[in-house]
Amino acid sequence: MPVKAFTQAKGRLAPVLDGDARAALARQMADRVLLAARSLPVTVACEDDDVAAWARASGAQVAWTPGTDLNGAVTAGVAALAAQGVHRVVVAHADLPDANDLTAVARPDGVVAVPDRHDDGTNVLAVPTGAGFVFAYGPGSFHRHQAEAARLGRPFTILRAADLTRDIDSPDDL
Repeated sequence: MPVKAFTQAKGRLAPVLDGDARAALARQMADRVLLAARSLPVTVACEDDDVAAWARASGAQVAWTPGTDLNGAVTAGVAALAAQGVHRVVVAHADLPDANDLTAVARPDGVVAVPDRHDDGTNVLAVPTGAGFVFAYGPGSFHRHQAEAARLGRPFTILRAADLTRDIDSPDDL
């Protein structure tokens, strides 16, 4: 679970929420996603001391990923887990306010993706750690991740779980 510093998260919501409200919202959504992981072991990829402390206090492991963007943080986090012997990961973003259950995404093979409600972004993605999967988050990531699975010859399953398709990126999402 990549998590940006709560105090720096959700900058695109600045027109409607002040800094304290954005930080509180980011933390509340991250708590929700962490709870949705339930029985799955959780690793938080971050570069912020407060986020790392929150993650550890919540029972999560921390993958320290300083100086990276989202794709770099996910790549580094997956590499750290692979080095620990983990064979499959579920990458869930921390801005899913309705998240209820991530276990459905943790299927045993191929690539599983939960697109955002616009079929543009990738809210949740499950991949084998040893596949050489190249993460490509950002606008249009859902289609790039689908193409990456095809490049690797991996089956691609689309899961449209109602609790995982809504993310909060812009004021309209609120």
